[in-house]
Amino acid sequence: MKPNAPLHAGVPMQGGTVAIPTDPAQFLLIYIKARAWQFGALACIIVAAGACAVAVQYGMKLIVDAMATEDRAAAGVWFPLGLFIGLIAAESMLWRLGGWLGCRTVVASGVDIRVDLFEYLTGHPMRYFNDHLSGSLGNRITATAGSAGAIFSTFTWNIVPPCVDFIGAIVVLMIIDWHMAVALILFVAVVGGIIVAFGVRGRPLHREYGEQAARAGGELVDAVSNIWAIKAFTARHRERARMARQLGLEASAQRRSWMYLEKARVMHDVCLWVLAGSMLAWAVYSWQRGLLTAGDVVVISALTFRILHGSRDLALALVGTSQEFGVIAEMLKIIGKPHSLHDAANAAVFQPGGGGIRFSNVCFGYPGAPPLFQHFDLEIPAGQKLGIVGPSGGGKSTLLSLLQRLDDVHAGAILIDGKPISGMTQDSLRAGIAVVPQEVSLFRRSVMENISYGDPDAPAERVYEAARAARCDDFIRRLPAGYDTMLGERGATLSGGQRQRLGIARAFLKNAPILILDEATSALDSRSERELQAALLQLIAGRTVIAVTHRLSTLSGFDRIVVLNEGRIVEDGPPVQLRRGGGLFQALWEMQVQGERPA
Repeated sequence: MKPNAPLHAGVPMQGGTVAIPTDPAQFLLIYIKARAWQFGALACIIVAAGACAVAVQYGMKLIVDAMATEDRAAAGVWFPLGLFIGLIAAESMLWRLGGWLGCRTVVASGVDIRVDLFEYLTGHPMRYFNDHLSGSLGNRITATAGSAGAIFSTFTWNIVPPCVDFIGAIVVLMIIDWHMAVALILFVAVVGGIIVAFGVRGRPLHREYGEQAARAGGELVDAVSNIWAIKAFTARHRERARMARQLGLEASAQRRSWMYLEKARVMHDVCLWVLAGSMLAWAVYSWQRGLLTAGDVVVISALTFRILHGSRDLALALVGTSQEFGVIAEMLKIIGKPHSLHDAANAAVFQPGGGGIRFSNVCFGYPGAPPLFQHFDLEIPAGQKLGIVGPSGGGKSTLLSLLQRLDDVHAGAILIDGKPISGMTQDSLRAGIAVVPQEVSLFRRSVMENISYGDPDAPAERVYEAARAARCDDFIRRLPAGYDTMLGERGATLSGGQRQRLGIARAFLKNAPILILDEATSALDSRSERELQAALLQLIAGRTVIAVTHRLSTLSGFDRIVVLNEGRIVEDGPPVQLRRGGGLFQALWEMQVQGERPA
């Protein structure tokens, strides 16, 4: 798989959507398989380096045994010495080569993980993001990539080398005294089993710490993103106290996780003290009886202390890795939830036509709430300008969400040009619909990039044409760097009218056959609204338009008005007819007219 390849290259598909494994080990295995030869080569290099390290100890034994002869001039020390020096050089070269390959492999895998998780996250429906703090979601992705990198690095540098040391020590001890080798195997097996079992029992503590850390990070981002409200309501001290409580909970969870690790370290140190003392005493006793040479004692001592330090690293690495697995498991529980919206296995690409829309026997309701639409029917001929009005909570915004397939209907169907949208890919469907929302989403990028978001492949001249059509070219060119001016977060450096004009320019550039105006001018004053009307009139020409607004005057030139109340159409007809119909629309119209008259 190529670098930054999509996650579905290694994950089974279910119902047309990507599925993320629920097990952290299976999740990481995807990225190991994606770079199988790099990880495989890295493992071989590290094993070879560890083998050289063990061989160095045996080389020292050969030197000591050669030096033990009484005829020093005839002692054959030069070959063992050359072997010893060569092994040290080979070990150093292998470690450095492993460091170079590990850097490239682990860092690239971390990038893949973040890109894939971001792509998967954006596949969740909109209500998912309403239920989770955006900062918390972002922190989880970053923390997961960090934990995955820590696991890969720990396995490479802290788990594999001690294991190689242990296997090498067994081989050497089998040559020297097989009884010692068997004793070492049994001792390490018992200690390892105790440490691993202890580490597994601590996973809930590590998972709790991961959850609290993600929650605290989300609270921090949420507070910063609402800094205006904090200042306006003089809530700095309240927010500080709230943040202190959240961070205090995180700190408590971290302390519990940390202290559990310290208990494991104490247990490990006691076991290794017993091992080291026993092995050295056994070696010295055997030397006194003439069963071992001085070189044997040296190599046993060196290997014992190497295993002592290596196994300490191994035990801590295993417990620490358990903590990192807890972070990944917590992410998979939140971000890795199966998508509730997915493309059908045989979904077709939407081919824009005239833009005729039909809601046929639609039923829909939000979880935990009564059904909003029951057997709802509405037909919008291609090219018609339809306004949707009504009291708040009547279903206007939900209807637009269903048309864009941000949610799926529970029953019935929505058709565009006679074809059900459930049989279309979500991306191609939304590519055929342009939306001008009440709050235009602007990125902290240049003006050019923000407008061209409607068509990233459009040449610059088309962007300029769209800006001129949206009546925003003049003010853009007055900005410090014109179209290259970097906007503030969410376009905060622009006025409301200027942001709306950029949103309209996006819609012009997208040039979709269906246009949705979702309270496009409700946040503007009357003067700004009038300035935008000419741009909107040009934008709606030749398209199927659905406009939701509380400002009924903006719909005077529309072909048709539908009044929604509690998920039902209570009035339907031309604006002039409804203003004299004596129904809900006339009542809403008269309320607005009276409210706009000067006192």
